[in-house]
Amino acid sequence: MRRYFEIYAIMFRNSLIREMNFKANFLLWIVVEALWFLGQIVFIEVIFQYVNAIGDWTKWEVILLIGTHQLISQIFQAFFYLNIVNIPELVRTGRMDFIMLLPVDTQFALSTRQFGFDSVINGGVSVAIIGLALSKLGLHPSAGQFLLYGAAIGLGIAIHYSLMFFLTTLSFWIVRAQGLVYGYYNLFNIARYPDSIFPRGGFFKFVFSWIIPVILVANVPARVLIRAADGSIVSPFLHLAAAAFLVLALTRCVWKIALSRYTSASS
Repeated sequence: MRRYFEIYAIMFRNSLIREMNFKANFLLWIVVEALWFLGQIVFIEVIFQYVNAIGDWTKWEVILLIGTHQLISQIFQAFFYLNIVNIPELVRTGRMDFIMLLPVDTQFALSTRQFGFDSVINGGVSVAIIGLALSKLGLHPSAGQFLLYGAAIGLGIAIHYSLMFFLTTLSFWIVRAQGLVYGYYNLFNIARYPDSIFPRGGFFKFVFSWIIPVILVANVPARVLIRAADGSIVSPFLHLAAAAFLVLALTRCVWKIALSRYTSASS
């Protein structure tokens, strides 16, 4: 385990050096992400000029939800996104051979090659928005709630990572799988919407809660801060934990099968 931490520290340092060599690109992506986040907040402001609530979500609860979604998204992008989207190209060109020669787990090596520092900055903006929303709601979560919130965020990131990594394994059978990966990245924006917009017992709520559980990713952590006091969060949190465990296990199994079929682009 210590060796893995040391390897990751080296990759982290290399990523920082690479980012500092392209400072304009680093600053530009911070601005782009910040404007995208601001656009979502403005959209919510417009909607709540005409309605008082979306299901059981008030305006500042929805803003807290969006802030939570943005925080999860930025952490995911910082640690994993760049690495995952590059996997299909590594398989297609045969450069996967060099990754497999490394004396570490191949999935670990592929998942941690780069780190996005611009996403860390935007993650800080998300935390500020969450804090503002809590203030407007008059909520003062306990330390236990914040710990549970952090755990829920970790589980949400695990779901995003697993589902997107699962799609990249299809590159062992499909020549170009980038379209599937980018398609999922657009799909996971569903996570920023209140779960109340999906009819209870409806087809889409079932699909996005159980088969592709993206609805849970931000809704459950946000509810931990908003409604944990009444005990109603226990069942959704357990649902989130079970979903994260299942998709992680499934992804790992499929990855092992896919890796066993890899014969290099030159074979």
